[in-house]
Amino acid sequence: MPPKSRFTRLDAFTKTVEDARIRTTSGGVVTIVSLIIVLYLAWGEWSDYRRIVIHPELIVDKGRGERMEIHMNITFPRLPCELLTLDVMDVSGEQQHGVLHGVKKVRLQPISQGGGVIDVTALSLHGKEETAQHLDPNYCGPCYGAPPPANAAKPGCCNTCDEVRDAYQQASWAFGRGEGVEQCLREHYAEKLDEQRHEGCRIEGAIRVNKVIGNFHFAPGRSFSSGNMHVHDLKNYWDSPVRHSFEHEIHQLRFGPQLPEDVTRKHAKNSPWTNHHINPLDEVKQTTDDPAFNFMYFIKVVPTAYLPLSWSTAGGHNRQLDDEIWLGGLGHATDGSMETHQYSVTSHKRSLAGGDDAAEGHQERMHARGGIPGVFFSYDISPMKVINREERAKTFTGFLTGLCAVIGGTLTVAAAVDRAVFEGATRLKKLQSKNL
Repeated sequence: MPPKSRFTRLDAFTKTVEDARIRTTSGGVVTIVSLIIVLYLAWGEWSDYRRIVIHPELIVDKGRGERMEIHMNITFPRLPCELLTLDVMDVSGEQQHGVLHGVKKVRLQPISQGGGVIDVTALSLHGKEETAQHLDPNYCGPCYGAPPPANAAKPGCCNTCDEVRDAYQQASWAFGRGEGVEQCLREHYAEKLDEQRHEGCRIEGAIRVNKVIGNFHFAPGRSFSSGNMHVHDLKNYWDSPVRHSFEHEIHQLRFGPQLPEDVTRKHAKNSPWTNHHINPLDEVKQTTDDPAFNFMYFIKVVPTAYLPLSWSTAGGHNRQLDDEIWLGGLGHATDGSMETHQYSVTSHKRSLAGGDDAAEGHQERMHARGGIPGVFFSYDISPMKVINREERAKTFTGFLTGLCAVIGGTLTVAAAVDRAVFEGATRLKKLQSKNL
């Protein structure tokens, strides 16, 4: 025997002599079964350690001076693009009349002809078709009493029908079909209106707005400010021989970038944070035959961040100024993190003629009279921010702890079972021997 050391008395794992051990068939079976159970439970612990879950956190949003993008794809099957205007305004005083940048107007065939795409126009100030390059270089068109627009291609002049419309807009005058305006007669503006009367329109693209309370809306006719009033030139809308309406279908409406589809599929079973829940207005359709009808959506926007495992504090934020980031790229970071928004919405609709909802069984509910037809989206920003952070379900230390618990617990239970089987078999043999 080896000499005893000072640690011998501390040995908690006392050894038995091989000759004192008894091996049984039942013990072998229990050993095989326990090993299978250990391997199965160890694999479960490993899978649990490798599993990635989304851990939501709620904090106060401390962002300052930020902007956000609103991405939209909305079809108006009974309103031509020439009559449709998109405006944006917020409580900071910023207004965007007739939004031009980042939005496309898609002319659609009438519903009776299938509603196919006729033409796609990317809106921009003074496109090539508006520069009137064929005119005499010395030509200076009149503005018909209105002050020349500041954005005119030739300062002090109105050389195109669009510039005359801008001049009228700045002067808060109704424009109509441009009767008696030589620029509009030359460009056949009235004929274009008549040509598009039966068409529909789809608005697709993105706009960038201040991250404050505001609204954007679709209404007929050009818009302008008259004092503190926001006004639309509705003459061409009301005087149209075709019955227009603001029936619409929202294919997509989201605030900020879209969560990648692979991420939504990966976490669909573990979290409700999917694109369907983030954008509840997607695939919403509203119908009406009334041209004097108003649709309103009241939206509560909640800032939301998505932080993958690869996220790092140093690279998790895009430090560029918002205006330096291309439209559609706001919210993305190089490390895979994303700053976006989810929202809840309450909708309301009413006829501009006013009245009650007696037809729907709510005679006590009255609607105000007046207003302008259109589709209005009013959004409010929540002061709270949701952070969805990817984390492993277990730490490596937790995995080792669980693995030790699996091995130790299984072997302990197996030893107890084996002991019980052995004792039972021994007692049976004794009873049988006495009976003989």
